[in-house]
Amino acid sequence: MVTQESDLFHATICDNIAYAKPTASDAEVEAAAAAAYIPDRIMEFPEGYDTVVGERGYRLSGGEKQRLAIGRGAAQRPEGADPRRGVQRPGHSQRADRPGRAAAADVIFVVDRGRVVEQGSHLELLARGGVYAGLYDQQFGAGSVEARCADGMVLSSGQVLSAVD
Repeated sequence: MVTQESDLFHATICDNIAYAKPTASDAEVEAAAAAAYIPDRIMEFPEGYDTVVGERGYRLSGGEKQRLAIGRGAAQRPEGADPRRGVQRPGHSQRADRPGRAAAADVIFVVDRGRVVEQGSHLELLARGGVYAGLYDQQFGAGSVEARCADGMVLSSGQVLSAVD
């Protein structure tokens, strides 16, 4: 599991990925980075995998931090597990009128204040009308929201709603 806010250490990219498996070889670290779809970005840094990310990864964007955390998780994966399962390629946008990865999950766990408050499939949770359904409706507008911004939103019908509406 990788959380939205990932803890990175004032260490190299390699060390941050291998943190979950200190015995990881360079090849294993590179495979874990590939599973997180980040090796090309890593190689853009002048020092590659030896780049120090700074305290809490301050030298990286939020997405880069999360990709490294995904790589860390992939480095400790059980043998035979597919490290790319459930990982979306960067730049592969999800339209807001589709539930995305959540709908494809076998089981979704809804966590509120550190406790699991609901669990089930996407459709089961929507039918319950609980926390998940509320969050889904808020984020996706029951499938009608195409895009959101500070000024308002665009519906899949093409209608534009300002934040004042």
